[in-house]
Amino acid sequence: MQKLLDFFNYQIKLGSSISFSVKSTLIILIVFIFTRYFLKLIRRIVFRTLNKQAQYTFKSIFSFFNYFVYIIVILITFENIGVNVTAIFAASAALLVGVGLALQTFIQDIISGVFIIADQTVHVGDIIQLDGQVGKIENITLRTTRAVTIDNKVLIIPNHKFLTSILYNWTENGTLTRENIHVGVAYGTDLEQVKKLLIDLTLEFAEVMKEPEPDVLFNDFGDNSLDLKLSFTINNSFASGKVKSSIRYKIYEVFNANSIDIPFPQRTVWLNQVESKSND
Repeated sequence: MQKLLDFFNYQIKLGSSISFSVKSTLIILIVFIFTRYFLKLIRRIVFRTLNKQAQYTFKSIFSFFNYFVYIIVILITFENIGVNVTAIFAASAALLVGVGLALQTFIQDIISGVFIIADQTVHVGDIIQLDGQVGKIENITLRTTRAVTIDNKVLIIPNHKFLTSILYNWTENGTLTRENIHVGVAYGTDLEQVKKLLIDLTLEFAEVMKEPEPDVLFNDFGDNSLDLKLSFTINNSFASGKVKSSIRYKIYEVFNANSIDIPFPQRTVWLNQVESKSND
């Protein structure tokens, strides 16, 4: 029995200031395992009270929270079993500084992810525009956010981009968005006829909402045309590019059928010929 006690109390030394026993190592393992199962129990209890979206949000934040709990519990355990925690920090200070610099962007992404999830900046299913890229949010984690573009490509966005770049959330106020198409017609065209044709052809598309009704604004007197803006609301902003392309095809077809000209810039160049006379 005494040999067993001596084995558990056997001191292992690392350098002149750090030492620990077999008993203290076992205590650390037991505390670590207990903490792990305790955190799992807490997560299960909380999950039962949350809906699906809230569960997803809580899971991401809780995963980040786990690391802090483990570190705090281990440090407290070290201190209580006689391990000099200050000496450990002093011995690893240079290493921690190097690791911190190497993981600076990684840590920035993690912190940004916590802010995104807690602040509800974006949600799964939102359509966003970031740095000229448009995508539909599919997954939000602590370090990265994944979005699918219109052409089915996956965007992997580091979370710190949401805090350092201008973000457009197309669906923050709902899935309906107001879209515009600019078109010019020749001077002398009957604008009332053009307005009616544009509204009627736009309403033929199922993606275009009947309310609010499409509208045509007279934007300006252009150098070569009367500039008009067709405005309409669609129920699927993620497909706005395809819808607007289809409407442009229809505009070109309807204008041709009604002899409405879409002018283009023209220039008249005058050439002066100078005849040189030679003196005889």
